[in-house]
Amino acid sequence: MRAICQRVTGASVSVDGVEVGRIGTGLVVLVGVGAADSVADAEVLAAKLVGLRVFRDGDRGFERSLVEVGGSMLAISQFTLFGDVRRGRRPSFAEAAGGPEAEPIYDAFVAAVEAAGVPVATGVFGAMMEVALTNDGPVTLVVEVVDGRVR
Repeated sequence: MRAICQRVTGASVSVDGVEVGRIGTGLVVLVGVGAADSVADAEVLAAKLVGLRVFRDGDRGFERSLVEVGGSMLAISQFTLFGDVRRGRRPSFAEAAGGPEAEPIYDAFVAAVEAAGVPVATGVFGAMMEVALTNDGPVTLVVEVVDGRVR
């Protein structure tokens, strides 16, 4: 699984011009599910992100986690994180899981974040979405889980 994670002061997601999710302080996480990924990978990713110390504590930098600041997560499914652009001019998505395989793994990720006590807003799986956010910092990290391990 791959995730792009951004620390935000606020974010929202809309589908067809209708807002379907909104958070205040927290993380926007773009979640990509690969063909070889599993529910176990989703759980490892969720645990890593809710405990990741990327929030300030007063004047000190990366000291507090999402849980510690009482933040929320906006989780957006994004198969394009598995786009391969090494050949030609059009990305190949051969390494991305198909929708029927990816959706339950994405749902397991969201459930694991919620089980950790973090409120989660989501978009609509497989829909064209518009994501608006105010990046705080900016702080943007790439996190990848392969075979149950964070790389």
